[in-house]
Amino acid sequence: MAFQIVSAHQRRVVRIIALLAALCCTAAATPAQGERRLGRLAFTPCTLVAPGMPINVAAQCVRMQVPENHAQSGGRSISLAIAWIPAEAKAPAPDPVFMLAGGPGQSALESFPTIAPAFREIQRRHHVILVDQRGTGGSNPLVCRDAKGAKAVTDGSETDVEAAQRFAAACLRSLDADPRHYTTADAIADLEAVRGALGATQVNLVGISYGTRVAQEYLRRHPDRIRSVVLDGVVPPQLILGAEHARNLENAVNAQFARCTADRACTARYGSPRRNLDQLLQDLRKSPRSVAFRDPVSNQVRTDTLTAETVAGVVRLYAYAPNLFAMLPNTLAEASDGHPEMLLAQATMMESLLNEQINHGLQLSVICAEDEPFLKSDPSDATTLMGTAFVDFIKAQCAVWPRGDLPADFHQPVRSNKPVLLLSGEFDPVTPPRYGEQVASTLPNARHLTLRGQGHNVMAAGCAPRLMAQFIDRASVAGLDAKCLDQLIAPPLFTGAYGWEP
Repeated sequence: MAFQIVSAHQRRVVRIIALLAALCCTAAATPAQGERRLGRLAFTPCTLVAPGMPINVAAQCVRMQVPENHAQSGGRSISLAIAWIPAEAKAPAPDPVFMLAGGPGQSALESFPTIAPAFREIQRRHHVILVDQRGTGGSNPLVCRDAKGAKAVTDGSETDVEAAQRFAAACLRSLDADPRHYTTADAIADLEAVRGALGATQVNLVGISYGTRVAQEYLRRHPDRIRSVVLDGVVPPQLILGAEHARNLENAVNAQFARCTADRACTARYGSPRRNLDQLLQDLRKSPRSVAFRDPVSNQVRTDTLTAETVAGVVRLYAYAPNLFAMLPNTLAEASDGHPEMLLAQATMMESLLNEQINHGLQLSVICAEDEPFLKSDPSDATTLMGTAFVDFIKAQCAVWPRGDLPADFHQPVRSNKPVLLLSGEFDPVTPPRYGEQVASTLPNARHLTLRGQGHNVMAAGCAPRLMAQFIDRASVAGLDAKCLDQLIAPPLFTGAYGWEP
């Protein structure tokens, strides 16, 4: 049996892009020595590290106590992990920039290094503040672990719904927390407490994916404290998370496969990638394959089972980043030709990265309180890549998970005159551009930019970092010249193992 090893190029691409991250890295500066104060908080030097990636950022860190239940005085408190990346200016702007991570379940401190280049222009004048949302990272994380002790996510990529429910119940028993108080509303109360401790009269918010829900809710509750808002990968307040995942993914995958159909070299090499994918899924549903391959992390030979769910999961994560998706026609063709080693190796790596980045308990606390009561399975989704598994798993797990309170107007549109810049990727498989248009429709001082050829989390693409910095400096969309985004193109599709046609 011959074993295929993931190429160094592909390993690098998967590690840096997998799961929402931008294609950039940043070197750490030498941390300053000693304590630095910002408002009432005393920070000390630290280094922010992205799990599983050779990327780090120098910062200043502090911990801050907040009530677990903001409505109960004198009750239990939890500790928030906070990081400060100081502005370069000798006289920084008084309004810091809060970066709000996605998920729900991602750590802001851990996810920032992968997108730090998008903030370089912003950092010239503005401090950047990161707060690990309660239940993530260093803020009393709600971590679920599998039988082997590894951080685990159960999101429908497996097939046993009852096992997913048992997993959630076991996770709940292991937590030192009351999951009812780990919702978006609780995160807003934490952010407002941090803002006050920093002594900032107003702040700028940069929300990514689920972080755009947090940003909009903060804007709704504390409009006077907001100077400007950037939303990247926009989640409308009206959206029930999970309700449209299957259809959005299907549309994005088909749109990206259409690029191969329109390319003579790609079509000559692979025919129809969509047809190859459908045939592979059909074959695996009938007969999953035992595959020997080299683990891309340990380089050890191992054997695992390739299933239709595994393939669908890989396609889903590839779709987040067109740079990754560019490899998919070639990878699918090899798997269809009897060489699925590469596909399974990449699935293994991406699953590991996903599990390390998401705190599943926090994800359940958010979705079970805010979305699951309104979530319904759509029978028409059964024929899609995701099927109805995501909805089925969420509802099964929420049946045993404590549910927090939901503000009555939580799913109402946010209406505000504050300046808002919205960013969407043309091929975003989870928050498509139409979501940005929907949110912008109730924000009269907003501007929505769709970045051609891009996927999810686009703020690092092309000139977007410069536009974002200009917008925050001016706190206005007026006069923002976005013609530089016209230079963006979709990454060329691979027509072989080493890249695209010259």
